[in-house]
Amino acid sequence: MNAINPEKLHHSKWTAVHPRHKEKHFLVTRLVRDEEETVVEVILEAVYTRRETVLPWQALKDDATWRMGWK
Repeated sequence: MNAINPEKLHHSKWTAVHPRHKEKHFLVTRLVRDEEETVVEVILEAVYTRRETVLPWQALKDDATWRMGWK
């Protein structure tokens, strides 16, 4: 399991373990916060296609799906 500080996710790089549609490398472009300014979700942008995906930030902890950095 990846240890993550949600406050430091902005502009972090991620690699999908099982790429789809040639989308392997992702960049966190925005953090979605609730009323208490707590990070709730992240917006990942695929480097290859520029498609955006919204995920709960806790999904990045799953090392069977995501790897930190570009590999």
